[in-house]
Amino acid sequence: MLVSNEFFGKDQVGLVDSFTDLVNTDFYGTKNAFCWYRNLNGDFEEIVSKLHSPENITEVSAEDLMALKLSEPGTIARKIILKDLKELSAFGASPVLNLLKSYDRDEELDFFSTDVYSFHVDRSPVATDTFLCTYYGAASDIIQNNQVEQKVLIPEIREKLKKLHDGAEGDFEEFLKECFFDLHYQPKPGSMPLNLSTGHLWRLAVDHPEQKVLPCVHRAPLERDGEPRLLLIC
Repeated sequence: MLVSNEFFGKDQVGLVDSFTDLVNTDFYGTKNAFCWYRNLNGDFEEIVSKLHSPENITEVSAEDLMALKLSEPGTIARKIILKDLKELSAFGASPVLNLLKSYDRDEELDFFSTDVYSFHVDRSPVATDTFLCTYYGAASDIIQNNQVEQKVLIPEIREKLKKLHDGAEGDFEEFLKECFFDLHYQPKPGSMPLNLSTGHLWRLAVDHPEQKVLPCVHRAPLERDGEPRLLLIC
């Protein structure tokens, strides 16, 4: 285990120093985010500059990476990404490498957003985890569960949601789940989100039937003007 970096001492974060430990260490107590802390070499910006990105979200394949003509630092960065993709795939995950300009925004309701820029948890019907690594650009945030409040439990928001619900009162909770309202959280005053930084490979707890800890509350960052993100996620 590592003992000296910006995540040490955070109640929410467990630190590991290998991929094997990242995938095999169980979440426990308040630990619902594990970080394989890495100081990566290589020029990831060069990769971003040479990738074609016609859409807001462009999936980048291993073949796309291999087709790039890169300098030695760029080649080092490519080898790191390809190794991460290979190790996660061998573990049984389905990693995707995205070049992101921005995600779609949910602007349907002025009092409640369900897009990924809102603090939220992931949910799955089967046991799984969320893995992510930002190689370049703005990185995601996580926040401790005791520093947030589920939005659907905030009285003024709940009343507005009830007005949207046109079914029987007994179906209201199911309505919240079907529309993903129950996955979103609001930071409490004085809360302190933790930025995940670039280069580190993270594993976040997901809400699923076998989960023994609270799911990790996280959000996508607002993109920096004119700077895409290179993100591995699964």
